[in-house]
Amino acid sequence: MNQGQPLGHAYKEAISPENVLIEETMTPLPVTPETEKQLFFHNYARLPIAVSHGEGVWLVGDDGTRYLDMIAGIGVNALGYGDKRLSEAISRQAEKIIHASNLFMMQPQFELAEKLLALSGLSKVFLANSGAEAIEAAIKIARKWACQFGDPDKNEVLSLSNCFHGRTYGAMSLTAKPKYVDGFEPLLTGTGRIIFNNINDLEEKVSAKTAAVFVEAVQGEGGIHRVSQEFIDRLKQLREQYNFLIVADEIQAGCGRTGTFFSYTQLNAEADLVCLAKPLGGGLPLSAVIGSEKVADVLSYGNHGSTFGGNPVACAAGIAMIEAIHDDRLMENAETIGSFIRDEIKKLAAKHPQILEIRQYGLMIGITVDKEAKYYASKALEKNVLVNATSINVIRLLPPLTISREEAQYCITTLDEILTEEKQAATATE
Repeated sequence: MNQGQPLGHAYKEAISPENVLIEETMTPLPVTPETEKQLFFHNYARLPIAVSHGEGVWLVGDDGTRYLDMIAGIGVNALGYGDKRLSEAISRQAEKIIHASNLFMMQPQFELAEKLLALSGLSKVFLANSGAEAIEAAIKIARKWACQFGDPDKNEVLSLSNCFHGRTYGAMSLTAKPKYVDGFEPLLTGTGRIIFNNINDLEEKVSAKTAAVFVEAVQGEGGIHRVSQEFIDRLKQLREQYNFLIVADEIQAGCGRTGTFFSYTQLNAEADLVCLAKPLGGGLPLSAVIGSEKVADVLSYGNHGSTFGGNPVACAAGIAMIEAIHDDRLMENAETIGSFIRDEIKKLAAKHPQILEIRQYGLMIGITVDKEAKYYASKALEKNVLVNATSINVIRLLPPLTISREEAQYCITTLDEILTEEKQAATATE
């Protein structure tokens, strides 16, 4: 803009037809891997599927192909796809108000918080948008809580080896696997890891400097491994000795997936803080940190916050999701169908030596195989079944909690076919 030229002139120039893409004349870009590379940072290894919609436990591509979804949006879609209670709750709330911020009190937040406190038996709730945000909030709460004891060194936040807590800086510092942190150092100081289920290492690592220990009762990204009861019992004893917090990361294992609403309660872990996300918003961004009376008064005005945290539409979806889990007895279904899948895969293991181990906690299932699991995920995709490869050689199954025995059998039959074809191909080349 020339000196002295009116701002209005520059504005008109900026929005002139020559400088603006008019919606009516735009041709929609094709949803293809090639276009994806042009538009986005290359941080996702997306499947070559352009999703159109979902029906129950099935995803439908834009070409009409139906895929049995044993991933459920990475453990998010507990109710599957197309649940009317969920969509109607979202629609009703969206017609009232979509966003107002936490400057105001909103009924959906209050109702969701009441349900979470009733389910957990804890005292206070903080609402955010994602699992990583919940972890970050829990780190801050833990350090703020420890600060009250007057020891500047009591700020250590520990996690377990093979864990996954998220990709923001605090959460990534707790995770600290090379593939997540390389190139992003330095990480958050005052963090460290305890060897998973190693009581001797637990006893060596925790001390009077420890503010909190973060625990996934069942490690999801780590390959579906559960913390031992002995480890939890010793952790609780050491908490009494050194006065730190136990933080339960329920982001993947919570909301009924393992057969109870919280997986840590199966181990009587008595968490001081609980982090929830993934299924909590029924597919919308929503997370929560739930705290015991021990930490109820730690935060004061301005200590922490979120513009979008506890969005009323997401909270309405969360309420509907929790009610559906209860009304449809989905926690019982998770245990029943999960046990069925475990037993059937054990039968597969008896005839397919490629299967080394199966671990099942409700509908959180890990199958250890004798090669990189992405091979089997790729073969399953060819047969229109979606499974996930994690921890190098683990096939991870996280289906919707609504899955039926017949749908589970479809997945098992597909795996059987893949393993059989692999053996036949190996025999043919001998």
